[in-house]
This record gives sequence, structure tokens and C-alpha cells, in this order.
Amino acid sequence: MSNTTSELETLLMQRSLTDAELLAAAGAASNFRILPDATVIKIGGQSVIDRGRAAVYPLVDEIVSVRKNHKLLIGTGAGTRARHLYSIAAGLNLPAGVLSQLGSSVADQNAAMLGQLLAKHGITVVSGAGLSALPLSLAEVNAVVFSGMPPYKLWMRPAAEGVIPPYRTDAGCYLLAEQFGCKQMIFVKDENGLYTGNPKTDKTATFIPKISVDEMKAKGLHDSILEFPVLDLIQQAIHVREVQVINGLVPGNLSRALAGEHVGTIITAN
Repeated sequence: MSNTTSELETLLMQRSLTDAELLAAAGAASNFRILPDATVIKIGGQSVIDRGRAAVYPLVDEIVSVRKNHKLLIGTGAGTRARHLYSIAAGLNLPAGVLSQLGSSVADQNAAMLGQLLAKHGITVVSGAGLSALPLSLAEVNAVVFSGMPPYKLWMRPAAEGVIPPYRTDAGCYLLAEQFGCKQMIFVKDENGLYTGNPKTDKTATFIPKISVDEMKAKGLHDSILEFPVLDLIQQAIHVREVQVINGLVPGNLSRALAGEHVGTIITAN
């Protein structure tokens, strides 16, 4: 047993789990990357899947093509149906944990639909304990589909304001990428990336190719393209300290991003 490990074990036996010296020793321990060759792709619910066949079919074809050379964990968003459920549940004064369960049900549905479209290619849907079978699926077919909503459910941390679950599918997909130590995280949406304003309503909005989390917060853009908590998660991360947001409605964008090209907006920790 190394001195570092021995010191950490001693501290764990003697100190509180929030003790500063213990946390520093734990942080000094080496961190193992479980799936360093895999990429997590988040397919937007409202931005892509809700658009139906015209948006989803070309993306399915591209996924089938690129998985020959890339290992893919494909997460699904919830989208418009979840927003409808949130509005009803919030109107009934239900808590964030209940809304989290409702959002999960919609993300699950989108994962099921995407999984059926990819089934003939051997790509399956995994969830919960099924995530332990990821290495086998990746070894055989290079891809799996999962529901992007993190499984907090009733244990969802309430938002600072309101009852909308703060950790939704953007956060769920990102957390999977970070915990597995994946190669990269790509968010597939319906815009080229981040703009200075909402490009759907503001014609003067300009495109931002690369930006840090601190710059986004300083410019007031922290809630404009990804769920706000994701930005803090990026800054606290060990492995995935930058993400790319791309337009999945443009054919070839996903292939180019997987190949390492800068095709959308890159958001960095620093």
C-alpha cells in the first residue's frame, strides 16, 4: 500500500467525510477513466426529436455511419411533452422531485423511440443497472441509447427558484460523460451553437464559436444554451472540461464534431 493510500485510509477512519485534509487527500488520489474512447452525444428533445421524421431520420443514418469508427453513448432529451407536464404539475403545486419523475418518463419515451429506429443495427437502449453492460454493447456494436434524465427523481435537489428540476437531460448526459471519463461530450441541438441572444427571435444575435463558463456568466449567457447547473459541473470536472454544442439539423456536423472538428460552440471550464 502506497503512503498516499495509507494516509487516505487513516484519514477516512478518523475524520469527518467533509474534513478539508481528508478531501484534499482523496482529491490527490489518481482518477481512473472507465470509457476513455467513448463519446457521449445528447440528442435534444425539443430541438431535434420533437421535429419528427425530417430531423430524426437523417441523424439516425449519420449515427449508423459514424459508429463504425466511434464508440457512442447516445442520450435523449425530454422536450415539449415534458414542458407540458411541468406546467400542469407546477400548477398543482407538486414538488421538484415529482416533476423530475415526470420529465424522466418523457426522456424514457424518446430513448425508446430512438432505440427502435436503431434496433435493426443492433443498437439497444440501456438504463439503470443496464449501464453495467455498456462495455459489452460498445465492444459489439459501438453504440447504445440511454435516457438523458439523471435518476434523482424524488431526490432531486430543488432549484433556487420555482419547482422546475434544475438537473435535467443536459446535466444527466454530461454527468455520464464525466463519471465514465469519456473522450468528449457533444450536445446536438437545432442551432449552430451559442449566440449573444436568441437567434430565433433576435436577428442581431451573433454567433460565439468559443467561450469559457466564466465569460458566459459575465455576459449573462449562462442560461441560454445549456442547463445552468451544467456550467458549474464543467468547472468542477476532472475529465470532461469542455463540451461542444452543434446543429444536428445540418448533415455531416455530427461526423465532423466526432472527428475532432470545431463545428459549433465550444464551452470550456477555464
